[in-house]
Amino acid sequence: MEKKKYFVNIGTLEISQMEYGNNKDFTIYATGEEVYHLREIMNEMYDSDMRGFWRAHVPYVPYHNDKSNDTYDDGIVEAFQMIHDLGDETTKEHIETMGVLDNK
Repeated sequence: MEKKKYFVNIGTLEISQMEYGNNKDFTIYATGEEVYHLREIMNEMYDSDMRGFWRAHVPYVPYHNDKSNDTYDDGIVEAFQMIHDLGDETTKEHIETMGVLDNK
C-alpha cells in the first residue's frame, strides 16, 4: 500500500494531508491503515481526557487513582512512538529530544 504524507498535531489530535495553521508539528509518511490506527489511538486519548475532565469535578477521587489518566498517558506514549516510527528525520529527531520515549 502506498504511503502518503500527513501532518500531525498531537495537542489538537489532528491528522491531515493538508498543511494549514499549526497542524504541522510532526510530518509522517503512512498508509491508510497506519493513519486509521493512529486515529484510533488519538480517539482513545480524547475519550480518556473527557473521562478525566468529569472525574476532576469529583473532589474525593484523587488524580493518582484515576484509570482514565493512566489510559491517556499510555495513549500519548503509544501515539508518539507511532509518530516517531512513521516520521521524517525532523520528526524523529524532535521526538527523541523530547525524551517521551525514554521509558520504553
